Amino acid sequence: MTNQNKNTIKFYSGEEIPVELHKVRIVQKLFLKPIEERFEAIEKAGYNTFLLNTKDIFLDQLTDSGTNAMSDNQVSSMLQADDAYAGSQSFYRMEEAAREVFGKHYVLPVHQGRAAENIISQVFIKKGQVIPMNYHFTTTKEHMEINGGKVLEIYTDEALKIKSDVKFKGNIDIDKLKAVFEEYGREGVAFVRMEASTNLIGGQPFSMQNMRDVRALCDQYNTMMVLDASLIGENAYMIKEREEEFKNADIKDILNEMCGYAELVYFSSRKVSSTRGGGILTNSEDLYLKMRDLLVLFEGFLTYGGMSVREIEAMAVGLKETCDDTVISQSPSFIKYAVDNLDALGVPVITPAGALGCHIDAKGFLPHVPQKEYPAGALASALYLVSGIRGMERGTISSVRDENGDDILADVELLRLAFPRRVFTLSQTMFAVDRVKWLYDNRDLVGGLEWIQEPPLLRFFMGTLKPIGDWPQKLIAKFKKDFGESL
Repeated sequence: MTNQNKNTIKFYSGEEIPVELHKVRIVQKLFLKPIEERFEAIEKAGYNTFLLNTKDIFLDQLTDSGTNAMSDNQVSSMLQADDAYAGSQSFYRMEEAAREVFGKHYVLPVHQGRAAENIISQVFIKKGQVIPMNYHFTTTKEHMEINGGKVLEIYTDEALKIKSDVKFKGNIDIDKLKAVFEEYGREGVAFVRMEASTNLIGGQPFSMQNMRDVRALCDQYNTMMVLDASLIGENAYMIKEREEEFKNADIKDILNEMCGYAELVYFSSRKVSSTRGGGILTNSEDLYLKMRDLLVLFEGFLTYGGMSVREIEAMAVGLKETCDDTVISQSPSFIKYAVDNLDALGVPVITPAGALGCHIDAKGFLPHVPQKEYPAGALASALYLVSGIRGMERGTISSVRDENGDDILADVELLRLAFPRRVFTLSQTMFAVDRVKWLYDNRDLVGGLEWIQEPPLLRFFMGTLKPIGDWPQKLIAKFKKDFGESL
């Protein structure tokens, strides 16, 4: 019998295909513009997909941050918003939902995840301390380093392998964590951070057992654990799918256990439940009071935290929906479909499929493009050019330069095609697979990029580049030969 709580359903043909367990009632029109217009758009954007105008985009797979489709219950809840500056009933409804889902009593609302990182970094990091973690995220690293900390990535040996059958590539390496404590001591470690799931290395999850092992070490050295729960629903779903102990567990119970191991939990609601917002949660009044005043300084009052009350209402409903298998399994099932199909076609992708998106290995895709010419950025530009699909570079452009001005080359060069919850159809996913395959078959035509304008911080957001040589024109000529003039 088919398990109706799974989005991937076995067909009579024997195929396993993701099926939407919801119906679409509101739609937004899309346009697939001719390739000549896409060329003009990517030129104007400086070969940075962040700077593209959405009117020029067919499928926007840049991110799942703030782009998840909201449910009918979320949208309708926004009509009951309480506009009070202080003491809003909307906040108390969200607070109740957050307590239920995350199992923490104190809830500090913030306008998004990086606001939580700012407050946590300012309060809990002393100059010279290290922060071990399973992998960094761009804004996390910037906030921690600005506040005098040093990020230590202590991932396992499997984490950076492109093709793997290891189920939890997002685990912290316990032996490496022990070595960190032995080298820096209790006072030298600000806290241990676990990210669910590892955004920059393919959205790979960690296991519950790994979290328990990390917790035991933190207890041994009297050190706080901080959980970035922005993709916790998907991590919990993959624990249920991949960790034998939890195959029959409720998602809510898995979420509660995960959060129970961390003193601090923070999240971006743009990912976990709705379009905007975020929060910091703890059971410790002492930790809460240390952060409270900075929230009022940077975000707003304690009962809105920089968000509109309508967003807070949607967050309250969305948090509870995170406990629904059919909601949190939808994105991973479509990602798995894309990954499995591209892998079968010989396209180098991160396996096993993780959370957030399908991650294409740009170094394997474009082995002739040196890392200093930004293969992941070039691949993102090339895919937009031939498909109208906007993906995100997750490689050296997303890295930084060292004190000598040289690029710190990324561990992996990835093009991420995000799958926001309940946004794309199967036919659109098949279109993406088709265009990626065509580009892979014509990959020798794609060249590198070089900077025009490079911001000193988070350069991948606003920097502009240009192609090295005339490879975009050659790619356009081959595309038009194969597909005709229009698309």
